[in-house]
Formats: sequence, C-alpha cells, structure tokens
Amino acid sequence: MSLGAALHDAFAQAWPPFALVAGLLAVGAAADAEGLFRWAARIVARPGASPVAVLAGLLTLDAAVTAVLNLDTATAFLTPLMLYAARGLGAREAPFLYGSVLMANASSLLLPGANLTNLLVLGGEEAPGSTFFARMLPASLLAAAVTGLGLVGWALRTPSLEGTRAATPLAGPEPLGPATAAVGVCAVLVLVLPQPALPVLAAGLGVAAWRLGRAGLVRAVGPLTLLALLVLAVALGTVAREWGGLERWVASLTRWETTGAAAAASVVVNNLPVAALLSAHAPAHPRALLVGLDLGPNLAVTGSLSALIWWRVARRLGAAPSIVRYSLAGAPLAVAAMVVATFSLRG
Repeated sequence: MSLGAALHDAFAQAWPPFALVAGLLAVGAAADAEGLFRWAARIVARPGASPVAVLAGLLTLDAAVTAVLNLDTATAFLTPLMLYAARGLGAREAPFLYGSVLMANASSLLLPGANLTNLLVLGGEEAPGSTFFARMLPASLLAAAVTGLGLVGWALRTPSLEGTRAATPLAGPEPLGPATAAVGVCAVLVLVLPQPALPVLAAGLGVAAWRLGRAGLVRAVGPLTLLALLVLAVALGTVAREWGGLERWVASLTRWETTGAAAAASVVVNNLPVAALLSAHAPAHPRALLVGLDLGPNLAVTGSLSALIWWRVARRLGAAPSIVRYSLAGAPLAVAAMVVATFSLRG
C-alpha cells in the first residue's frame, strides 16, 4: 500500500469516531448545565438512603451515562456528583471517587459511542449501533456487574466518617429541557444509523451552542485536544498500514491473547493509540480486542483519557487521587471483568 493510500484509509477510519465523540461531549456538557445529572443524582441520593445504596445507585447512573454519552462525559460530570454525595453522607470518599472512573471504563462496552476505541475498532463494519449492542451485551453486563459488585463490597468494608457535610451542589430543583431531549435523540441515532457521526455532531453542536454559548461549547468539546488525538490516531494508523509485521502478529493471536495484549499495551501506551495501531487491519478477534482496550485501563491510571480527566476533576475538587490506590482497587476488578467478558464472547 502506498503512503498516500495508507494515510487516506487511516483518516477515513479515524474521523467519524472523533466527530461522534465531539457531538456526545457537547450534548453531555449541555445536559449537565441543564441539571440532568444533578437531578438524576438527587433521585439516587434520597434522604435516608444508606451510603452503600447511594453508591450502587450512582454507579448505575455512571454506567448509563457512559453508555449513552461516552465515558469521558461520565467521568467529567459524575465524578463531582459522586464526591459531593459521599461528603454529604459522611461516607469515605474512596469507593465513590475511584468508583466513578472504574465503572465508566467497565461500562464502555455497551454502545459504540461509549468509548472512542469501540468506534476505531469496529467503525468499518457499517452496522448500526443496535448490532453492536446485541453482540456486546453479555460481555458488557458481566463486566459492569463484576466491577459494580466489587466496588460495593469495598464500600461495605469501609467505615463511614463521623458527622456529615452538606452536599449543596445536589440541592435545589433544576429545569430539564432541550439538552435532555438531545440525549435521547443521540442515543436513538447511535442505535439506528450505521454512520451516526455527522447527525450526532450536528445535534450536539446545536444544543450546546444554544445552551452554553460559544465559549462554553469550545470548553465542552475541547477541539484542540480532539484534533491532536485525531492527528495521533491517523499517524499511528498510517504507520500500522505500512508495517505488515504488526498485522501478521495481531492475526496470529487467540481470543484470550488478543484481550491480554490489548490490556497490557493500553497500560503502557494508552488505549487510544493502541486502538489505532491494532485495528488498522481488521483483527481476527475484534471484540476481544475491545475487551482489552476498554477494561484494561482499570489496571492503571495510564490506560485511558478518561482517567486523566478523572484525575484533573478530582484534584480540582480537593480530593487526593493516588496512582497506587487506583491500581490496587482497579486491577483485581479489571482482571475479573476481562475474564468473564472474554469468556462470554462468541467469535
């Protein structure tokens, strides 16, 4: 393959995922400004609920937001709510803090837009999101269940603090409007369209520009960051297409080896560049590749962009995230989730 053809193919593979994620991030930011996430969190953190019940409910909300609006949206907007809920309940922050990012990663197998790696690996299949959903449902549910149960078990073993601090950011009624409706519209578009990138991008940019204004839209989408990541993905995809040895190596891997290799490479390099490299040619076991790319980042904080977003949000809110504690909490859950998810795959 000539360099020009390799570059063209790499760009054709990469731009739709980035356009879709930009749209979902914009919708998520507008929905947050409209109060959707605070409204949902208040329902979960109802008066009289135990910290463990609140954690379980917030983890479920985290999984739902991840599936519909992308895991980066979930970590950016639900990490604060989970911290506020823990502080308001007088509960230890750690299960809530680490649970927000670990559950987001674990839940990112359900729909194509939940994780950029899903779109990079399977974007060439030209199938609607409903097909992806049907094929990945068992693996996704098992991974989320294992992770959620592990986090709830951690909370059960963690004593509460004495006293409480009011979670004022969860208080007060918030109106729901067009941005909330846009969440549902984008979910339908992802499920029914083989190529939903441009419609979702248009919906996201439109509702965010109306709800947030120009400056807010730019902050929500982070166009420079997405552009830099797009350039990186295209460059790596071009290299992979020119380097035949990588294609032969990926094709030689078994399903279990594919999961393990993707997880290990994600921790070393980050799952986005690994996805661009390993999916440049159709892999023999694409869904096993996704299991490693999506769940492997729970092994270490270096594995995904969502962890970087989570780290920045947590520090801004006065929490003290730890690289070591991330792995101590996440690695056992990641291994267990990858085992059950890979076992559930068919082909």
